[in-house]
Amino acid sequence: MEIILVLTVLLVALTIAAGVYSIKKKIDNEKARKVLGVSVGSFILMMIGATVFMLSGYNALAETTETVVVGASIGDGLKYLGAALSTGLACVGTGTAVAAASSAAIGAISEDPKLLGRTIIFVGLSEGIAIYGLIISIMILG
Repeated sequence: MEIILVLTVLLVALTIAAGVYSIKKKIDNEKARKVLGVSVGSFILMMIGATVFMLSGYNALAETTETVVVGASIGDGLKYLGAALSTGLACVGTGTAVAAASSAAIGAISEDPKLLGRTIIFVGLSEGIAIYGLIISIMILG
């Protein structure tokens, strides 16, 4: 399990380094997309492998059956995984929505400053997606 954790951290660091390198060297969009696509794809495959490994029931750290926590089950793990996914994916969606709404709002405000109040509402509505994800996580864990 430790090797999967080390590989995942290494892959995240390489993704960040590739992004910084692409920005500094001003690499064209197609090449940068390929590099990022390979990195994100390999990260996803690594996470799928780690999930399959954890759900297989293999416990390398347990010396005897007495060291296993009583009451912990795969259902508990899936509950935590569902809570993390609901919050995480909601935040990714929020980031995408805020990016689009904010850039459009800045463009509209630069043309007509009276539109500030209306555009702030749209940005605020898109931030509500993250709150909905957090509420679902609380409901799953509660």
